[in-house]
Amino acid sequence: MNLINYFIENADLLVDKTFEHIFLAGIAVALACSLGVPVGFAISNNAKLAKNVMNVANVIQTIPSLALFAFAMPLFGIGAKPAIFALFLYALLPIIKNTLLGIHNVDPAIIESARGMGMSEIQILFKVEVPLAIAVIMGGVRIATVTGIGIATIAALIGAGGLGQLIYQGISMMDFDMILAGAISSAVLALLADFVLGQVEKKLTSKGITKQKA
Repeated sequence: MNLINYFIENADLLVDKTFEHIFLAGIAVALACSLGVPVGFAISNNAKLAKNVMNVANVIQTIPSLALFAFAMPLFGIGAKPAIFALFLYALLPIIKNTLLGIHNVDPAIIESARGMGMSEIQILFKVEVPLAIAVIMGGVRIATVTGIGIATIAALIGAGGLGQLIYQGISMMDFDMILAGAISSAVLALLADFVLGQVEKKLTSKGITKQKA
């Protein structure tokens, strides 16, 4: 009952912190998509380069999140900028990896057929490879988004705000309602983001591909 009252009495604060959280994770994932997807396509035909890029992304993923935030602080100071940079780096691996998987899952015979029909490489990319790979690529975006929302709670420790601020303030004050409000809001936000991106994935995926999976 006390928790419900906390949500009611602090609705404006929760909304503000939720939007800060969305800003941090959303900008980071958007930047990761703008780089990761093109990189995934660019390295898809070069196995050695793809391996090296994935190794670098895997190394970044192994760095503890708080340490990565700390490494970003000398470059960007404190606040949202180092948090977004760190979250951007974390989001790169699933996006690049799923882009590669999506492209490699496209049947080479389909691409050859497209070339036989006189399509250019650009036409093949946007009319064949991207439509067939979009579901797998979106899977990577969903993973990056949900993970980013979770990791963004730690960004409060470097002054970036977000729902994590409620959690850490609650810990320092021994206010369990505040802790739960921040944690529950973050979890609900992650689930909601995954659902919305799932609907976007369905809209972008060709109906023919959807029927084949069914």
